[in-house]
Amino acid sequence: MAAPRRRTKAQNDAAPATKNASQTAPQPSAEELLHYYREMLLIRRFEEKAGQLYGMGLIGGFCHLYIGQEAVVTGVQSALKEGDSVITSYRDHGHMLACGMDAKGVMAELTGRRGGYSKGKGGSMHMFSREKGFYGGHGIVGGQVPLGTGLAFAHKYLKDGGVCACYLGDGAVNQGQVYESFNMAALWKLPVVYIIENNKYAMGTAQERASAGELHQRGAAYGIPGHQVNGMNVLDVKAAADQWVPWVREGNGPVILEMKTYRYRGHSMSDPAKYRTKEEVEKMRTESDPIDQMKKLLLDTGVADEEKLKEIDRDVKAIVSESAEFAQQSPEPDPSELWTDVLIEA
Repeated sequence: MAAPRRRTKAQNDAAPATKNASQTAPQPSAEELLHYYREMLLIRRFEEKAGQLYGMGLIGGFCHLYIGQEAVVTGVQSALKEGDSVITSYRDHGHMLACGMDAKGVMAELTGRRGGYSKGKGGSMHMFSREKGFYGGHGIVGGQVPLGTGLAFAHKYLKDGGVCACYLGDGAVNQGQVYESFNMAALWKLPVVYIIENNKYAMGTAQERASAGELHQRGAAYGIPGHQVNGMNVLDVKAAADQWVPWVREGNGPVILEMKTYRYRGHSMSDPAKYRTKEEVEKMRTESDPIDQMKKLLLDTGVADEEKLKEIDRDVKAIVSESAEFAQQSPEPDPSELWTDVLIEA
């Protein structure tokens, strides 16, 4: 039996240390801390409103909410630069907002309206913004991983210095196309950060029952370093991203970051989530909520007081309310749109 493939000494020497990343990382400024709080709160309030509109029948099809996982994309996005690319699966609204996409355009797409990012034809799982470097939510489990690997190949081929942040869930890590992508990315030293958002339950089966071993070690056979991160703390996520994104950008190849996170809602709006207890969810909310942790830090350090935080909440709610109003007032696509954007004439 052949010995398992291990990373070379050169790869180990090139990789940054990851122990206690948040303790050794530079402390964010007051402005940065407030930005993280606002971004996470915007995602939370937007998703809560999307859930309401879904319940009213204004959003059809599938709708996967990001509530509870806000720290992951907020922390990673803060380490990226203009010109980098982002791609993810169907739990994608938070990623769009973190990329700077307009909340009105996102909500209008959710409701299938002409003012949406895909002109009302894509819905929750299929909207894009090339201008913001966001290349989709994708509805096929794991289907975005080879696409993200292709985006990384484009960055390297064009020598534009870009990095692709490719998000996938714990339920996607057993897909064969994921490992084909790992292999190619490692062979060609592509600038891609694979971010596994491990929210513990995939579609509804506990991760421990579905996946053997540690998910961040899934790239070991290809020499891809992996690191496990507390995905419920935005500062831990930011610290890890600040270590590894530059390492990838420097041409060292891919990395895997497993974000240990948790979703409060079901897999989608149609999922009652009976596979876990209410007590478990409440415990996570009480002890590990990413927004509450940041709020406490802001108050304890004197960066903000209660009135300042209420002002941020009012501003965020106004943005979300405006997006919902815009979505409901925007007209539905003309039936002729069924035939557009289907084929490109070469």
